Amino acid sequence: MMIEANELTFAYGGRPPSVAALTFSVAEGEIFGFLGPSGAGKSTTQKILIRLLRGYRGDLRVMGRPVKSWGPDYFERVGVCFELPGNYRKLTAIENLRFFASFFRTPTLAPEEVLEWVGLRADADKRVEQFSKGMQTRLNLARSLINRPTLLFLDEPTSGLDPGNARIVRDLIRRERDRGTTVFLTTHDMHVADELCDTVGFLVNGRLARVGAPSALRLEHSSRLVEIRSGVAGALRSDRFSLEGLAANPLFQKLIAEKRIESIHSLEPSLEDVFMRVTGERLA
Repeated sequence: MMIEANELTFAYGGRPPSVAALTFSVAEGEIFGFLGPSGAGKSTTQKILIRLLRGYRGDLRVMGRPVKSWGPDYFERVGVCFELPGNYRKLTAIENLRFFASFFRTPTLAPEEVLEWVGLRADADKRVEQFSKGMQTRLNLARSLINRPTLLFLDEPTSGLDPGNARIVRDLIRRERDRGTTVFLTTHDMHVADELCDTVGFLVNGRLARVGAPSALRLEHSSRLVEIRSGVAGALRSDRFSLEGLAANPLFQKLIAEKRIESIHSLEPSLEDVFMRVTGERLA
């Protein structure tokens, strides 16, 4: 396993725990999504994993070693992309990447190549102060990839991006997974999670309510119905049928025989629907 957490608990000062008794594991080469509303404990968990927060209770291991036992060599092998931009505004995009690449003892990627990946190659010599928020978000991602990390932490990676650039980022995350990188992603965007994640954990009030594959969670809560639209001369009607005995249903057979079916859709719930059913909470 890439990450193993057992009874992970953390509290700020004397306040109630921000995360309480979290037990989960992340396999090598998968995209694992921590999903929940603001304040659920997603960022706290990620900060513990990247060693920004200490003083937690429980057992936490990354790459086979207790997180507490890692030294500076930990950051040679991980990449971190925060939601808020953290680049030097007076430097250009390529100057930022060259500067951050200089921190690593191990070989890094060519900054031009990584900028190409995130669609910023043409803006390499532009100062970051001239960048939009979406461009800065993509530069954050480029920075997190410069050392070819084994483990990549992403916090709301598509936040503030237009649909085209969000697609570039999602495709890049999948490509990193396919080359063997483990991705730990925190988000409240269920569409992003459903499209990207191999496994998700529902986090509410610092506790894990459920862990599983998005497709399996949707099927588990499916009503096993299909909606069929049919009609002639542009007049459409919708009918719902149970999947049980569908092939023998007289109306369904009639629609097939008359070649009147325009579309068939299964009525699986969305991942957000499943989240609300499991947790009783809405995303915000």
